[in-house]
Amino acid sequence: MKIKIAPSLLSADFSQLGLEVRKTERAGADLIHWDIMDGHFVPNITFGPVVVEKLRKKTKLPFDVHLMIENPDDFLEDFVRAGADMISVHAEACLHLQRTVHHVKDLGAKVGVALNPATPLNAVEFVLGDLDFILIMTVNPGFGGQKFIPSVIPKIRKAKEMIQAQGSKAEIEVDGGLNEENIPLVVAAGANILVAGYSVYCRGGIAKNIKLLRKSAERGMKLGMAQKPGFENFKKEMR
Repeated sequence: MKIKIAPSLLSADFSQLGLEVRKTERAGADLIHWDIMDGHFVPNITFGPVVVEKLRKKTKLPFDVHLMIENPDDFLEDFVRAGADMISVHAEACLHLQRTVHHVKDLGAKVGVALNPATPLNAVEFVLGDLDFILIMTVNPGFGGQKFIPSVIPKIRKAKEMIQAQGSKAEIEVDGGLNEENIPLVVAAGANILVAGYSVYCRGGIAKNIKLLRKSAERGMKLGMAQKPGFENFKKEMR
């Protein structure tokens, strides 16, 4: 699958979001990732549908909207109307997950289910056939700039195995603490949609940073092909 870099606006300059989005598109990003937080499901508050709608006209890039909120069903229509092309909901926040998944599909957006680091993959096993992607968190959601949790890497590998076993076409998105050091491991494990905030916006030029992340992803593709069996190789690479 094609590697997709999805810069997260959570780490962008909030006072210049329109400019940041345009710069991100020119820098070669594949998606714009929106971390939507409500102060309840996670301990932070970020963007609402109105902000997404205002920024929609600033770029042609797809909007990847990650709902880290309670009662996501109440806001699905609002975010799709605002311009969301992809919506992910948390399994932990949905009482009737399959109903929510189908609601997103009926609204015309691609749908994914997000899983916190401690949430097992079986939470999506019986809706996988309806998903366009699984979003695996490699930090506990709520804040940008957190440290990557390496123990989640086997979960990414198992997600890939589960997708292949079911004959699904779902992609694997990973979000949390990604940088040029750990991206090869994440990609080798099976991910192809890479969310990065701090690594894109907080360390110099956006274009330069996206290029570095893409090169790291290419390393991961080679690593995955050369070292498929066993997890020992992953641990060696992390040292």
